[in-house]
Amino acid sequence: MDKKEVFVDVSARHVHLSREDQDVLFGKGYELEVYKELAGGGGFASVEQIAVEGPRSTFPKVRILGPCRRQSQVELSKTDARALGVDAPVRLSGDLEGTPGIKLVGPAGELELEKGVIVAKRHVHIGKKQVEEWGLKTGDIVAVRVDTPDRSLIFGDTEIRVQDEEDLALMHIDTDEANAAGMKPMKGHIVEF
Repeated sequence: MDKKEVFVDVSARHVHLSREDQDVLFGKGYELEVYKELAGGGGFASVEQIAVEGPRSTFPKVRILGPCRRQSQVELSKTDARALGVDAPVRLSGDLEGTPGIKLVGPAGELELEKGVIVAKRHVHIGKKQVEEWGLKTGDIVAVRVDTPDRSLIFGDTEIRVQDEEDLALMHIDTDEANAAGMKPMKGHIVEF
């Protein structure tokens, strides 16, 4: 396969909430305020943050990403999960069966998730144009080479996720992976696969 370029986005720890759980944490009918629009998919980082409490420690300010989802989930790095005392598996977003739960605390209430804590599997979102030009489909596995000044590396086992957008080539990795490659958090780098 010819080498293709994608933009790499570093995804820090965050929470996705269901409508019901958002009501518990912030009050009935509360709407999140947009802090920043996210590339690819129409999501946003909200102004609001909540506490995530594990058996070992607490992260007092974890940003919520919107809009609401069908199920709440907490996405962490492996380092974050260990710090909290949670054995979070590597999963694609939304694949929550058999995952551990955790306590969430907001300004209006708190709740205990029965499941939903994951380490997000690295993945590349591609649009319709890339599907046609690159011949990839959802579920395909690729290797992504990241060239940085100090610690270039290849991320294997990277899953393709096709989006409805026309032109999109965006890889998501967590902060542990970004640190391994010597990338600065929240900065993108052009890579090839």
